[in-house]
Amino acid sequence: MKVSGFTYVRNGIHLDYPFVESIKSLLPLVDELVVVVGDSHDGTREAVENIGDPKIKIVDTIWPADLRKGGKIFALQANIGLDNCSPDADWIFTLQADEVLHEKELPIIRQSMETALHNPKIEGFLFRFLNFYGDFRHYGPSRRYHQHEIRIVRNGINARPYRDSQGFRVFINNDDESTARKLQVWSIPCRVFHYSYVKNPKTQLLKQAEFGSRWHDGEDYVAKFLAANPDGFDYSQIDYLATFDEAHPALMQPRIAAQDWTFNYNPAVNNMSAKEKILRWVEKLTGKQFFIYKNYKIVKQ
Repeated sequence: MKVSGFTYVRNGIHLDYPFVESIKSLLPLVDELVVVVGDSHDGTREAVENIGDPKIKIVDTIWPADLRKGGKIFALQANIGLDNCSPDADWIFTLQADEVLHEKELPIIRQSMETALHNPKIEGFLFRFLNFYGDFRHYGPSRRYHQHEIRIVRNGINARPYRDSQGFRVFINNDDESTARKLQVWSIPCRVFHYSYVKNPKTQLLKQAEFGSRWHDGEDYVAKFLAANPDGFDYSQIDYLATFDEAHPALMQPRIAAQDWTFNYNPAVNNMSAKEKILRWVEKLTGKQFFIYKNYKIVKQ
């Protein structure tokens, strides 16, 4: 079994992405790891080089300034990574720059890939996401965040990043998303630790501005966004959170110990709409989330 991996990152140090931890968490499971490094000004490329693993293959890219709609720049970078993976790989494993695997779950992931290797019905693997928010003790379990997503796809079926690269679909007609179908996947008991909203509020604001600039037209978007939020990112704008009392990946422990801000979560303060409050009540009553977006079809094992 051969496994290729890819990820992409740009200005990961400036925006405080745990991209080095992410890469290191994936390396034990892959035979090669393509790292697509955008035109950075902060030493991101050097940080990737300094990992010093021969499995890593760096691909340098330029992020077009005029590609500002729909988050397409992210799908473009993911496609570059995908296209640089070895064509003879059986599986392709991707993590984004703020996603980390837990070392205790690596054997389960590898065994799952080996078990499904010769079962063509299985086109990928679905992971549970822990979307941390505010600090390393709270995460968002609500429908506002993708709670499950595909991170491993079978090679050779034309699985491509879908929309902004959040997940994958099998494309039937080139890059026509309207004809792309959902993958058939196994859901495995493994987690992706997602740290997109765990930064000092000042840095989080910079990250949100950069991310937003890839969705909105207008050269002055970033300046207006930063000016409107002089105190940094407002973490109080949330529906509800849950507490995480387990151990994070070992690779993340130095970063957790270095946290230099305080996040105080008050469950009584939320910005839920009336509809969200009703759905939350139903969730508490049934233990299930209804009407959530699912970019996959689960195959029973």
